[in-house]
Amino acid sequence: MDAYENYYEGKTVLITGGSGAIGSNLTRAIANLKARLVVVLDDLSAAYEWNIPPLSNVLFVKGSVTDEVALKRVFAVKPNIVYHLAAFFANQNSVDYPQRDLMTNGLGTLLVYQYAQMCGTERVVYASSGCSIYGSAAPLPLKEDFMSMHLTTPYQITKMLGELYANFFYHHYGLPVVKTRFFNSYGPGEVPGQYRNVIPNFIFWALSGLPLPFTGSGEETRDFTYVMDIVDALLRAGYFEKAVGQEMNIASGSEVNILEMAERINELTGNTAGIVRAAPRVWDTKKRLLGCIDRAKEVIGYEPKMAFEEGLLTTIQWFRDNWESIQRDAEFAPGGSSAVQGVVVKK
Repeated sequence: MDAYENYYEGKTVLITGGSGAIGSNLTRAIANLKARLVVVLDDLSAAYEWNIPPLSNVLFVKGSVTDEVALKRVFAVKPNIVYHLAAFFANQNSVDYPQRDLMTNGLGTLLVYQYAQMCGTERVVYASSGCSIYGSAAPLPLKEDFMSMHLTTPYQITKMLGELYANFFYHHYGLPVVKTRFFNSYGPGEVPGQYRNVIPNFIFWALSGLPLPFTGSGEETRDFTYVMDIVDALLRAGYFEKAVGQEMNIASGSEVNILEMAERINELTGNTAGIVRAAPRVWDTKKRLLGCIDRAKEVIGYEPKMAFEEGLLTTIQWFRDNWESIQRDAEFAPGGSSAVQGVVVKK
C-alpha cells in the first residue's frame, strides 16, 4: 500500500481551495513527493496566501471556482489529478449567505467536474462532509450507505449536491471521481474566525486569555480528525483504483466530548478565563458524531495515526509560531469578543 506515495512523482496536480488548512498541508505533501507541478486555485475569501508553502513546484493562482477564466488557466496545464477542496465554508456562513453557498458549492463544483471531464483528468477527489449529509437522526457510527434528505443548513445541502453531481459525471461520462467525507478536521493551517471550526477558535480565545463559549449541554461529542491524517487519506484516494466511484468517511473513528475538550485546551494553554455559556445555534441539532472508517480502511488502507492530545499540542504550537499573522487575519464579527461574553460555567 505504500506505493501511493511514489505515484505523485512527476505528476501535475490541481488543488482548489489549496490555501486552507487541509489544502495547504496537502499542497506541501504532494510537492514534497516530487510532483512536477502543484497548482493552487484559491480566491482567498477564507484563507491566506502566507499559508501556501513557498516551494519551487507550487504555483498559486488567485481565482474562484465559479470564474471560468481562472478555471481555463488552471486546467490549461492538463492536471493528472484534481483535488476539489474549495467550498463556501461552513454551516452558519451558509445560513447567513445561502446564495453564495449555492454558487460556490453548487455551480463551482459543477464547473470543476465539467473542466476535469473535458481535459481528461485521471482522477477527481471531492471533499464532501460526513458532518453534513447524514442528517441528525442517523444511527452511530455513521456509515456510508445511510443518507438523509432532512438537512439543516444550505452547506449540508450543497455538500450532498456535490456528491450527486459526482455520481452523474461518474456514471454518464466515466469521470473517475472519489468522494471523501471529512469529519471535524483540526490541525495546523486553519486561521480562526466567525465561520471557522471550533478547535482553532477555542485555541485562539484561550491564547488571548478569553473564556471559551460553550453552546451545548455538556454531553455533545464530535469525531475530530487531524489534518495530516486527512492528507494521507487524500493521497491514497488519488491513487487506489478501488476508490473510484466510492464514497468513504475520513474520520478518526473516535468520539471526543466537546466540553472536556474545551477544558483541556484551557489547561494546555494556561488559560484561566474558564468557559462561558453561549446561545445555542438553531441548526446545530447533532448531539453526537462518530464516523465508521471501515470502508476507507478496506479500500485505500486508511488508518488515522494522530492521538487527539498530541494533535492539540501540535496545533497550539502552530498558533504560537504564527501568532502575529493569526492575530492579524482572524475574522470575527464586529465586536467579536462579545461571542465569548456570558455566564461563566467553568473556571
